Amino acid sequence: MKILLVHNTYQFPGGEDVVYQRERDLLVAHGDEVVEYLRSNKEIEEYSLVQHLKLAPGVVWSSESRREFSELLRRTKPDLVHVHNTFMVISPSIYGACRKQGVPVVQTLHNYRLLCPAATFFRDGKPCHDCTAHLGHSVLHACYRGSRARTATVATMLAWHRAAGTYSTLVDRYIALTKFSRDNFLAAGFDPGKMTVKPNFVPADPGERRGDGSYAAFVGRIESEKGLRTLLSAWRQLPQAVPLRLAGTGPLVEELRSAAVSMGPHVQYLGQLRPEQIMDLLKGARFLVFPTELYENFPLTLAEAYACGLPVVGSDMGATREIVRHDSTGLLFRRGDASDLAAKVTFAWNNPDQMKRMGKQARKEYEDKYTAERNYHLLKAVYNSVLPGGIQASVAAETSDYEQAVPVS
Repeated sequence: MKILLVHNTYQFPGGEDVVYQRERDLLVAHGDEVVEYLRSNKEIEEYSLVQHLKLAPGVVWSSESRREFSELLRRTKPDLVHVHNTFMVISPSIYGACRKQGVPVVQTLHNYRLLCPAATFFRDGKPCHDCTAHLGHSVLHACYRGSRARTATVATMLAWHRAAGTYSTLVDRYIALTKFSRDNFLAAGFDPGKMTVKPNFVPADPGERRGDGSYAAFVGRIESEKGLRTLLSAWRQLPQAVPLRLAGTGPLVEELRSAAVSMGPHVQYLGQLRPEQIMDLLKGARFLVFPTELYENFPLTLAEAYACGLPVVGSDMGATREIVRHDSTGLLFRRGDASDLAAKVTFAWNNPDQMKRMGKQARKEYEDKYTAERNYHLLKAVYNSVLPGGIQASVAAETSDYEQAVPVS
């Protein structure tokens, strides 16, 4: 099978870029022919004045991308196109090129950008769905990068393509990463017949951890939306000193450094780690703390923790609630509630046998759902369902085991 992959990378690499690379490498490893159409928002840094003036309308519709992509389609003749991200340099102009040349399109919904200009469903410290009804709310609150002008550009893109039917008619199948994500898109009017749930995965088995673990771990972006302030507040409330190691980078790094110094040697900030270092960190922990205040979509860190047999203490909301099953693969606490998090951490630290049990269940969850081989099987079922003569029911059959295995309480 020949697949043309489409991805627009961000100025600062993130989880979406990692997922794209992992899926690309997975396809190549299984002998599929992969063609790539890659652009980057870093291109904007080198734009001339004229190009900057054209940027806003280009976000809505890029004639340059349309021409380049149409030529690539004609030259390579792929069986299908798999779109990961078109924001902001590529633009949605490429979907029409696929339809014109009769090439089916699969789109992964890595975030909530098609429903929310900020892509997060998050505003003023809490979840927000206002733009599902009216995109003007995002402009009023400057939801994209704190700028009304930039937000208006994104909102215009969404409004134009909603009205034109781009997302409803030019995409043959969407991949949501969790049932929670799927349900949000269905509530916004997306066709349930075009929606499939396929999770992210861990590309190589890191092996199960050994022992009880000598610390709690946090891995992620160092920012308030990820619950860092809630985490630090909870650690200050603990009745005993629980070792904590934190890894990542972000806007709250200096605040975190200062807090770690003031809280004593049991709290250590390790900085940004390489992937192999993150796995070593997870394999030495007793549990992972995941205090996010966002809905998230499918955090890679959770699948990686499960692969190591590591249970998770996570916030009771959104996709986290779906992935982390309370008292089975970890513990859930009330979002933003430092006292409740402190109580769950205290229990987790003082009951290593219980956490071992949860870790074993987490490892089984990885083996059942998040291995590379399982993911490839699911991905190819999605692809086959959109090809000429493909059986739509096949993708439902392939994903039913996964969906039935993810109860949401």
